[in-house]
Amino acid sequence: MIEILLEPFKYDFMIRSLITAFASGAMLSTLGPFTINRNMGFMADAMAHATLPIIAVGVFLGFSISELGVPAAILIAIFLGVIIKNTNVGEDTAIGIIFSSFFALGFVLISLLNVTINLEDLLFGQILAVNTTDVYIVVFLLILVVTLVLVFFKQLLFYSFDPVGAEVKGLNTTFLNYLFLILLSIAIVGSLQTVGIILVLSMLIIPAAAAKLVTNTFVTSIKVSIVFGVISSITGLYLSYFLNLPSGPSMSLVATAIFVVAFISNKIRKKGSLATVTVS
Repeated sequence: MIEILLEPFKYDFMIRSLITAFASGAMLSTLGPFTINRNMGFMADAMAHATLPIIAVGVFLGFSISELGVPAAILIAIFLGVIIKNTNVGEDTAIGIIFSSFFALGFVLISLLNVTINLEDLLFGQILAVNTTDVYIVVFLLILVVTLVLVFFKQLLFYSFDPVGAEVKGLNTTFLNYLFLILLSIAIVGSLQTVGIILVLSMLIIPAAAAKLVTNTFVTSIKVSIVFGVISSITGLYLSYFLNLPSGPSMSLVATAIFVVAFISNKIRKKGSLATVTVS
């Protein structure tokens, strides 16, 4: 068993992939509970799709997806924040417009600029293609996201549960909102090569949702979400290696399997508690 687990480490590309999978899984899962708590799943999906035009232009100028991470994330976060804050059509409607428009614009730019992008890899990820620079960038983004979350944890937690109360208490809610949007965009853009535009939402939401089912406090749910996210990404990568499966979808399906187990466990626990109360 140990030999089987260590076999991928014989290859440099698998070592790079495993490090990237760990970093992406931890980064997305750290922000997942906040995203669920603020009902920002649709926003996160729009952010992922809004990256396509920036990626098209970046590749045309000679940059890789990973190298575009931070500037692309900041641009997307600020643009989405400004548009949603200043529109009168409703948040969901504004996000839907941005979602579809940017995604369409991305494909048009790919055609006009005649850039060579493997759309399947872009949509579903191709973690086996990461190079050493990509690894350094994703690990740096993980450290950046975790550090900022720890520094502003109390403020983000307060704002996440009670934005009106946070504003009354004198917190700079505009700053906290844009900070979280930027962190979320960084995590999404940094993970595109791992799971792709289509599946990045699953790795952001599913581990956090599974953690919410088996924990009683928000802080604990963050820790468990990170564990589930890392297990999903690493296990999915192992399955893709040994069974010759696409890596991104494999990670997503492992995360889904964890959620199903957590869901069943939650139902059994509730039935047990109900039975105890009934007997009492």
